[in-house]
Amino acid sequence: MRSTWAVVPVLAFGLSAFAAVAGAAEVKVLSAGAMKEVVLAVVPEFEKQSGHKVSFANDTVGALRRRIEGGEAFDVAILTPAALDDLASKGKVAPGSRVNVAQVGIGVMVKAGAPAPDISTVEAFKRALLNAKSVAYIDPASGGSSGIYFAGLIDRLGLAEPVKAKAKLKQGGYVADLIVSGEAELGVHQISEIVPVKGVTLVGPLPAEIQNVTVYAAGAGAAAQDGEAAKSLIRALAGQAAESVLKAKGMERPPS
Repeated sequence: MRSTWAVVPVLAFGLSAFAAVAGAAEVKVLSAGAMKEVVLAVVPEFEKQSGHKVSFANDTVGALRRRIEGGEAFDVAILTPAALDDLASKGKVAPGSRVNVAQVGIGVMVKAGAPAPDISTVEAFKRALLNAKSVAYIDPASGGSSGIYFAGLIDRLGLAEPVKAKAKLKQGGYVADLIVSGEAELGVHQISEIVPVKGVTLVGPLPAEIQNVTVYAAGAGAAAQDGEAAKSLIRALAGQAAESVLKAKGMERPPS
């Protein structure tokens, strides 16, 4: 699902976070949904300090790969490292421009005010899935990282048949929407896509033994209209000033 950026609180970024630019440019960002809130938080101060303007659209990693391979223009793509490397090999992403900027694990949610199930162990998590009347997650066919992982996980846990029988699949966007609306009782999604949604409660992350951490990276388009402007936005996302933003959005910086 595409979305355009909206006004968000200004953050205190230092001038040193941005490279000097000769003139204003429009930087088009295509981002995986898990990074949406981070990008939207960084953009206002980036625009103020650099003079550039940013347009933003988000989708699943798989959908964005297909859009880029199909010829959609962009200046910065924020996807998984593997996806960016593949696009670089196809001449779509500038070689050497990829920077790992964030990582996030998968969490479990319920509607705000609803009893939180025990998910502290793998066995407890399995019981929570079996006891839930319905379970929402990203449709693996849409190319969402958490949906692909969760589909494989329930298969490994021997729960594919009972969970799929009561699954509520989201094609893109926030799985939390299905929890807020009452269409699903239990939701599984990346933590950064649970935290910002009002009306849901993050029960917690998946147990460590079955957790899956996804790394996100930013890369400049090989045909970016202004390569330096694209790289300056990547530096802002990877810079120290963005650390507090990542934490507030349920993410963290990946190991060097």
